[in-house]
Amino acid sequence: MRIDILTLFPDTVSAVLHESILGRAVKKGILQINCIQIRDYTENKQCQVDDYPYGGGWGCVMMAQPLKSCLDAVMETAPGRKSRVIYLSPQGKTFTQETAKRLRQDYDHLVLVCGHYEGVDERFIEKCVDEELSLGDFVLTGGEIAAMAITDSVCRLVPGVLSDEECYTGESHWDGLLEYPQYTRPDEWEGLEVPEVLRGGDHEKIQRWRRKQQLLRTMKKRPDLFEKLSLTEPSDLQLLEEIRKDALRPVLDQPLSYRQAVPEDLPALLTITADARAVLKKRGIDQWQGDYPNAEAFLYDMERGECWIAFHGEEPVGMFTLTTENAPGYDEITDGKWTPDISFCVVHRLAVSAAYRGTSVSAYLFRCADEVACSLGLRSIRVDTHKKNKSMKRALAENGYRYRGNIQVLIEPGHDPARQAFEKILK
Repeated sequence: MRIDILTLFPDTVSAVLHESILGRAVKKGILQINCIQIRDYTENKQCQVDDYPYGGGWGCVMMAQPLKSCLDAVMETAPGRKSRVIYLSPQGKTFTQETAKRLRQDYDHLVLVCGHYEGVDERFIEKCVDEELSLGDFVLTGGEIAAMAITDSVCRLVPGVLSDEECYTGESHWDGLLEYPQYTRPDEWEGLEVPEVLRGGDHEKIQRWRRKQQLLRTMKKRPDLFEKLSLTEPSDLQLLEEIRKDALRPVLDQPLSYRQAVPEDLPALLTITADARAVLKKRGIDQWQGDYPNAEAFLYDMERGECWIAFHGEEPVGMFTLTTENAPGYDEITDGKWTPDISFCVVHRLAVSAAYRGTSVSAYLFRCADEVACSLGLRSIRVDTHKKNKSMKRALAENGYRYRGNIQVLIEPGHDPARQAFEKILK
């Protein structure tokens, strides 16, 4: 790709465009960027490039002759190239990423004409210019800034300029969407953490999270761009539905906290239980569909100091029970085994209230269970869930639990006792 910039300030423009990434590409011969002094093509001793406008008015206008002579000299050195002459003007079409892709794909030679003063003689535009481009609905003192921006935008799409095509295909505006958030070390900075999904190492989940963030950011920051999108991929439509549901969920704008439950918390615990029971029933999962768990079970856990409740501000949002007693049926595990010779506890009845389902409360509850287990000097946590409970199994995987085998839980007479067992080894 060759780019010739016709300007009154070639040294300034060249200094910028021959640094960093573009500068290295020029040295490798991938790009050719030339900045040509228009004054060198004037026909008087004063090197005059402008004159007063016909009809009167403030300021001066650039003359057609120096511009045309400069352009002719450039074109003589570019025979056989697919050239495009572009005048940078506030009256031109707004330059976009799609424009950059078009110029890169359709041409191998761009001539960028930088106007100054009150503009250029209209006859030069009519006779020599193929198109006019603008950076936006505002006016600059000259075309140099626009020329540098367009050169940078087009040249970075040339193969070999960037290390990989993915360096630009995932960025803002490439496919009509804004780019996803970026983070680097450290993991935590001034109380703000890097999203857990980016630290988990699951590339499929990372790509899904990034695509969702692109959709969400475009919706919020550039609704004008979002309205132009025509999304048909099932994966995108699924993410849009998730975003819609997320918008209905409460924002975690107050601290999350947890403590051991006391009898006064029983109504809240039963409400969370009822919420979970309704969700399981709706999903066709034969778990918690009888009298269990009930008030008696929670009060028993409280007496033993094993029942925990979480709050968003003052509002109860989740619960779990953590016991050092081995659960009935856990010793008869099949199709696998627990980690042998290790101290452990068992988590039961981990649930989130209906209003906070889908937020980060569930992850918070798992972290709380880790803290409690570690405070007791234990090395692992065991848990079970119904084989059809996909959301719980997904949450377990996301929070470091691994499948260990199958067990039978007989505490709900008349209901499916089959459960899948999971375990997390604590650091």
